[in-house]
Amino acid sequence: MRRLPGTAQTAIYSRLTKRLVSAGAECVAVTSIAGHFCIDDFKAVSPLPVVDLIDEVSRAIERRGLKRIGILGTRTVMETRFYARIASAEIIPPCEPDLDDVHQAYISMAASGLVTDQQRSIFYTASHRLLENYGAEAIMLGGTDLALVFSEDTTEFPLIDCAGIHANAISRFAIP
Repeated sequence: MRRLPGTAQTAIYSRLTKRLVSAGAECVAVTSIAGHFCIDDFKAVSPLPVVDLIDEVSRAIERRGLKRIGILGTRTVMETRFYARIASAEIIPPCEPDLDDVHQAYISMAASGLVTDQQRSIFYTASHRLLENYGAEAIMLGGTDLALVFSEDTTEFPLIDCAGIHANAISRFAIP
């Protein structure tokens, strides 16, 4: 995904949101996790209330009382402070070589829309290391496509499903 500077991306979001206003929308959501890199700038200029994924995830983590969370996603999401507004918990990325393996597996999976057994193994191995070696209490799915790998119903460790949390928040706005 080609990243536009925050100002350019914010302008695109604003232009599209004005079209939504004309169509009668009452709120807006950026459904790509990576698309939240400029969400604060966008919220400042949006003509509609923004359903902010990071705010919603932060509230979910606080409600669960979690303090240390491992994260999976792209290298950018794992290495940067993308989720820095989550003040109630420490977000821990995998260490090398897991960091690179998770990134490569994620990019390949996202491009194909399918998860292979090898990719699934990489994600589970990194998750178990974060839980067992680094004291993570849960694993944060920091990429939309990780729903192809993990399910809160069938995974044997606690998950923070960012896309699922965001979808639930969007539906609360849409269905009063």
